Amino acid sequence: MIEFSEIQNIYFLLPLLGLVIGFLGTMTGGGGGFFFIPILTLIIGVPAQTAVTTSLAATLPICIVGSLGHYRKNHIDFRVATLFIITGIIGAFIGAKITSKISNVALKTAFGIYSILIALYIVYSAGKGTSEEGKKEKITSLKNLRTFKGSSFGLAAGLITGTFGTSGTAPVLAGLLSIGIPFKMVIGTSLLIVLVNTIFATGAHLLIGKIDLTLVCFLTAGSTIGALLGPKLIHTSQLNKSENQVRHWYAAIMLGLGILMIAKGN
Repeated sequence: MIEFSEIQNIYFLLPLLGLVIGFLGTMTGGGGGFFFIPILTLIIGVPAQTAVTTSLAATLPICIVGSLGHYRKNHIDFRVATLFIITGIIGAFIGAKITSKISNVALKTAFGIYSILIALYIVYSAGKGTSEEGKKEKITSLKNLRTFKGSSFGLAAGLITGTFGTSGTAPVLAGLLSIGIPFKMVIGTSLLIVLVNTIFATGAHLLIGKIDLTLVCFLTAGSTIGALLGPKLIHTSQLNKSENQVRHWYAAIMLGLGILMIAKGN
């Protein structure tokens, strides 16, 4: 169901927030949906189920623009992406069904727990540094293991996208990094996977939930511009030097938002 909420003064802050989220999303391989959910529920006060569907719709322009930008820079591995997408679509529909069955409080708490777990995982994976480089070469030589990892992580990403209305970037990135493709290819391929998952998750939620197009318009007014800038910067940047530092900051923000979601949910 589509609805148009009455415009409030705080809505005029959303394009600026969208600009930052769109930029960071295309820089980190996600659609930015992870940050849309706390903004919609904690700041705007949107019910959790409506926030999930609205977040998914607001994520689409970021994913589309970001994917096209990375495609032009040859940062997408379509064969690897297919492994994640097939099971991701299934997970997105299952996740949408789960969302319709649980309460606002349960959904906020579950999202908070998920945020904290992913933040801890990011810190853990960053601390491992380059010790896994040798392992990555062995993993990529095993086609069956590559297929299994792509399918498993893809299903997890689809479930998260459909349930929480986020991009499901964390399992996608974890899976792509474990396969061992170059980091710039990881970012571009991740965005394509997230785009397809989000399209199907949005369609599934439209059948059972509400979407606030007023909020979508305000968020995407800025996020689309941010999404245009991300691929250009990542193409010319030296990511390896500051990658761990960026991951730690990203994890800290996720941890803080996760705690807030649990606190507000209860």
